Amino acid sequence: MSEAASHSRIEGLVVTPVEEVKRFLKEGEALLEKGELVQACEKIYKAAEDAVKILAKEYAPEVYDEAEHNGRWFASLLRKAVRSLETRLGEDVSHGWAEAWILHVEGFHEKRLGKEDITWGLKHVKKLIKLINNLK
Repeated sequence: MSEAASHSRIEGLVVTPVEEVKRFLKEGEALLEKGELVQACEKIYKAAEDAVKILAKEYAPEVYDEAEHNGRWFASLLRKAVRSLETRLGEDVSHGWAEAWILHVEGFHEKRLGKEDITWGLKHVKKLIKLINNLK
């Protein structure tokens, strides 16, 4: 194992700062306005994914610890975190995550979503992102 790989394992998972999550969301909104729908979907999804990870570290440490033990997040762990977070923070977590996942799969990978679909999903992702505002 290289020194860099060993070092990052010792420090654990990298957690995106809250301000970066908000930047991803703003970039996604700007791309949406410019009509760059595929890239908008991926930026919005990235904001939601990182928000879930931030919230998991605070409110679902058992799931965060599992990701840390694995050295990475898997889709199944993100879903597990969302289920756990929903019990503490409400359905904005699961609704936001579900819409982010649709944007990721149908909008980014499959390129099947129009602006109206993305805008509708975005409003739910924004509610998820709002949940990280009170965290440092």
